[in-house]
Amino acid sequence: MIITYFGKQFFKIQQGDMVLAFNPVSKSSKTGISAHFGTDIALITTNHPDYNGIEQLSHGEREPFVISGPGDYEIKEIFIKGVLSDALIASQKYINTIYLFSVDNINIAFLGALGNADLPKESHEELNSPDILFIPVGGKGMLDAKSAAKLASSLEPKLIIPMDYDEGTLKAFLKEIGEEKAEVVDKLTIKRKDLDNKEGEVVVLQAI
Repeated sequence: MIITYFGKQFFKIQQGDMVLAFNPVSKSSKTGISAHFGTDIALITTNHPDYNGIEQLSHGEREPFVISGPGDYEIKEIFIKGVLSDALIASQKYINTIYLFSVDNINIAFLGALGNADLPKESHEELNSPDILFIPVGGKGMLDAKSAAKLASSLEPKLIIPMDYDEGTLKAFLKEIGEEKAEVVDKLTIKRKDLDNKEGEVVVLQAI
């Protein structure tokens, strides 16, 4: 499984020929982030220009199956569960969907633009102990360094991937979670067996 990061919360996960994308940045976003490729499955957590750029994910005959809200889905033998939560962006409330799914026997939790670390008990239980946790750490209505570190520790993931950060908020998060010497990579290639001895390890993906 190969994970690539483009900025904000825009990730690509590739397993063999299967491509999943998360929270693509749309053309109307003011971030200046731009990436365009074909995708099989697109997951949108929050209906905001920084996260809903579906138009960036089709190429040739490859059109994505789009998931943009809570519910249970099965596409190409991947089971995906969307759990309802809240987001607060520029003082405006949004629905945020947390996605739980498994690729190559690796359980992944993608928190999206989560604004509140106090998850309902049932959501917390469903999220418990993922292999990989994608978590926002940049504040501005989303989880800040302190609340992100606290939530990440409580979920007991094997691997933590911070997102939606700048240099300052990333540094603060790594300090809070005690991983100031976290590995920084351009792309993450990982197999199930690579996760066996990990416990709350942080890997920082640089935007390409």
